[in-house]
Amino acid sequence: MTPELGAHVAGGATRFAVRAPLAEALELCLFDGEAETRLPMTRTGDVWALALTGDLTGTRYGYRAHGTYAPDRNLWFDPAKLLVDPYAVELDRRFVQHPRLGIHGEDTADLIPRAVVAGPLPQVAPAPPRFRRGGLIYEVNVRGFTLLHPDVPPEQRGTIAAIGHPAVIAHLSALHVDAVELMPVIAWIDERHLPPLGLANHWGYNPVAMMALDPGLCPGGVAELRQTVAALHDAGIGVLLDLVFNHSGESDVHGGTLSLRGLDPAAYARAPDGTLINDTGCGNTLDFANPAVRRLMTDTLLHFVRHCGIDGFRFDLAPVIARGPGFDPHAPIFAELAAEPLLADRVMIAEPWDIGPGG
Repeated sequence: MTPELGAHVAGGATRFAVRAPLAEALELCLFDGEAETRLPMTRTGDVWALALTGDLTGTRYGYRAHGTYAPDRNLWFDPAKLLVDPYAVELDRRFVQHPRLGIHGEDTADLIPRAVVAGPLPQVAPAPPRFRRGGLIYEVNVRGFTLLHPDVPPEQRGTIAAIGHPAVIAHLSALHVDAVELMPVIAWIDERHLPPLGLANHWGYNPVAMMALDPGLCPGGVAELRQTVAALHDAGIGVLLDLVFNHSGESDVHGGTLSLRGLDPAAYARAPDGTLINDTGCGNTLDFANPAVRRLMTDTLLHFVRHCGIDGFRFDLAPVIARGPGFDPHAPIFAELAAEPLLADRVMIAEPWDIGPGG
């Protein structure tokens, strides 16, 4: 993972760094319960950083960005919006949809999850993927698959830990499963039209922070996923993650300002007339012509291999990662992934469509 981005504990200090090239000022917001302390950050190039003395593992934090608010120019800076670190690996609560998320000047600190300083994470010893070519992949919705399982303790049902329960593993082994593919487990937000209908997004294909596990599915954070992967590996079963890098849950111009939109809006692809490109059908499309977007994807994959032992990945609407904005079968992301030793042998599965031209 790029050392300069995210929250890192080392050498008796905790360093926070976030990319926000067009911001005029940035504040680190530390939380003690609901009490918020705002600290100014210092800019070096495109990155704002602040180092604090001490090991702040477990501390909850977010950012506030100051600058121009001009949506017609793709500028969304609004210090009233608490923003989630795009490199957060743990959050203290789930995202909730609310109209205030998209209203300029409305404070959202009571609505937005706080990132949690994870501290140094144990690394999993490198090993070849636990999967044989042509093997059986079992696609699993974590909550639906385990919520009513009578042999799983009630407190574990609906979570990633339940996938590693002996009764679940015995069932998978009886089916001769070679690898489970976990449908999205990254923290997501409901689409705007769902709450008024009394509905919620069950599937998770609307992520906000690409590395942060959803606290509802994985209350034990990175350690819970790592332990579940280890239990499945002991049974000879590989683990693949279904990841969404094609868009974020910030949606179209009427959506909320939650993370990237308020920090680095150039992460979203825009047409020559300034409108958001919507090759995903979800309101926005991440811009893989932007090296910072490609780095976020690569760092996310490295995080899950290095700290959880993940064997591979399935990419939702995969042609988007080869758009810039047009589709290019020789897009730079492919060489960048292949150049990473920890990723070069991972199982990579592409969902081979999107609604954009040439895909």
